[in-house]
Amino acid sequence: MSFEHAHTVTTAATPEAIWTLWSDPDTWSSWDPAVVAVDLHGGFEEGTTGTLTLAGPIEVPVLLAIVEPGRRYLDQLTLGDLVIRVDHVVEPLADGGSEVVVSTTIDGPGADDVGPVVTAEAPLALAALTAAAQEL
Repeated sequence: MSFEHAHTVTTAATPEAIWTLWSDPDTWSSWDPAVVAVDLHGGFEEGTTGTLTLAGPIEVPVLLAIVEPGRRYLDQLTLGDLVIRVDHVVEPLADGGSEVVVSTTIDGPGADDVGPVVTAEAPLALAALTAAAQEL
């Protein structure tokens, strides 16, 4: 089974400001209501692994599968037989500001049931992220 969801916002915040928050996992819990804590075993770079503590609390292994500094990162969470990939992309807008897209793909048994729960707070997280980025 597979589930896919994407959420897009535009913001006055610069791509650099968005990236500053994305690339600092210590800030994640301040703008993403699903995140309690992040413990990475290395820098914010492709291949780094760690543990993501989600509300519940639920601890899941996390892998930074793709990191394109200033533009994109994809984190991969493994929860039993489920693999959750969250792709974060920021692009500059011609008139200033940014377009931010967060896409979630879930593969494994029950993905269709878990997907709506996993992505329910995406709009809140993006609103808080962009508000915080505008303050930088």
